[in-house]
Amino acid sequence: QVQLVESGGGLVQAGDSLRLSCTASGRTFTMGWFRQAPGKEREFVAAINWSGGNTYYADSVKGRFTISRDNAKNTVYLQMNNLKPEDTAVYYCAADRQVAYSSMWYQVAGNYDYWGQGTQVTVSS
Repeated sequence: QVQLVESGGGLVQAGDSLRLSCTASGRTFTMGWFRQAPGKEREFVAAINWSGGNTYYADSVKGRFTISRDNAKNTVYLQMNNLKPEDTAVYYCAADRQVAYSSMWYQVAGNYDYWGQGTQVTVSS
């Protein structure tokens, strides 16, 4: 019964920054971000546990993206800095009431029960 709504996407130039937000209608333990470019499969971007003490990132975004959450607002954020054209994709917020079994659990899209509608991020050269 958890509904997720993303916002913050847009059209920017390479090197610019964007901040994505995802608000959940209920409490969730595990939250993450995935993205899907045209013609490609959905891929893992970042994830965070309930307390915010554990974060995980895809190698392609390490050092540029930061995931955080505010449980009082049931919201997760993705700060994206130094954006590159290859970051262009629809970004999806994902959540689950389950506590992750391992660091690998966060990276599997099929492990998340709840998904947002997606927000478009386009980075031009």
